[in-house]
Amino acid sequence: MTSYCKFETALEILVGKWKPVILLRLFENGTMRFSELQKTIPDITKKMLTQQLRELEYHDIVHREVYQQVPPKVEYSITEYGRGLHTVLQAMNDWGVGHIEHLNELYGENR
Repeated sequence: MTSYCKFETALEILVGKWKPVILLRLFENGTMRFSELQKTIPDITKKMLTQQLRELEYHDIVHREVYQQVPPKVEYSITEYGRGLHTVLQAMNDWGVGHIEHLNELYGENR
């Protein structure tokens, strides 16, 4: 039961459609501004991106840097602690690619 609870805690950080996508974009591109992130994930709303970034910031996975200038500048990056997720996310992405290939073999590409 104890290991299940730890798994559940880890899963909480990655749950949802957008968090893994946001994290992969930050791992691929390094530090990004809000608008840059939004452009790389065109289907996400500003509200959802803001909410997901706040949750990732709360868990110390993403760092938010605010520059005091006009207009305001805000950048997001993966924290040192958050870098530990890279292997997990890459494995999930690789499995997803393999799964799509598997489904294409089973049902054809135009399923």
